[in-house]
Amino acid sequence: MKLNQKLKDRLHHKYGSWAIVTGASSGIGKELATMLASAGINVVLVARSEKKLETLSALLKATFLVETLVIATDLTTAHGNELVKERCKSLSVGLLIANAGFGTSGTFIDNPIKDELAMVHLNCISLLMLTHHFANRFKVQEKGGIILLGSLVGFQGAPYAANYGATKAYVQSLAEALAVELKPYRIDVLSAAPGPVETGFADRAAMKMDNAQKADKIAKSILSSLGQRTTVFPGRLSKFLGYSLKMLPRSGKVKVMTLVMKKMTKHHDSKKRV
Repeated sequence: MKLNQKLKDRLHHKYGSWAIVTGASSGIGKELATMLASAGINVVLVARSEKKLETLSALLKATFLVETLVIATDLTTAHGNELVKERCKSLSVGLLIANAGFGTSGTFIDNPIKDELAMVHLNCISLLMLTHHFANRFKVQEKGGIILLGSLVGFQGAPYAANYGATKAYVQSLAEALAVELKPYRIDVLSAAPGPVETGFADRAAMKMDNAQKADKIAKSILSSLGQRTTVFPGRLSKFLGYSLKMLPRSGKVKVMTLVMKKMTKHHDSKKRV
């Protein structure tokens, strides 16, 4: 799915010559990086898999004639986050997309604590560290954009994905507050709250996702919404689910999410986690 020229021009004008995309090796992150490159924006590609990043880097350079910087690192570690900051020090970065994340599923007490802690480090702590650092850079240059990847499960408790839902609630709350705090510095903040998406996320989380949405459609909706609103439910399914849940009291939302997540994770016990 392609961006129209008007959106390409707006992105390039508002957010400058370089964008950082974490979790860029696949799924939504890969689509976001590709669309930004199509707008003539140079991209910093961050993920664990150097091979996948190098392949994407070569494609973007050849197709769109942009510059890329590959940073293969583990953002669950403090070193990984410091490496991103250090290697981007000399670049004119105007957009941060904190897309990297993963989920776990099943009953909370049966999940290994090391997995739950790693998820908090990636979904929350890494996102916090990079957002704080680049928000301060954007404040000095008096413009910039920050996209934080939330989820529909972040608006209420999500039984059978309890800690994952909690990490996304953190992301949503942070984005809503920062959108207000950073507005005087001409920094746009957006929380993207997709529903099921066709990525490798489901395999890692040991979930079965029906009616999953295409990652390219989600990415286009996210980029179209930056600077236009604070939260986006990208894709028709996300919009339908998001607005349907809004009509219920919080206790009702939890009941609905219990049914949804129980169905998505019913094969959890028999499936090996990756």
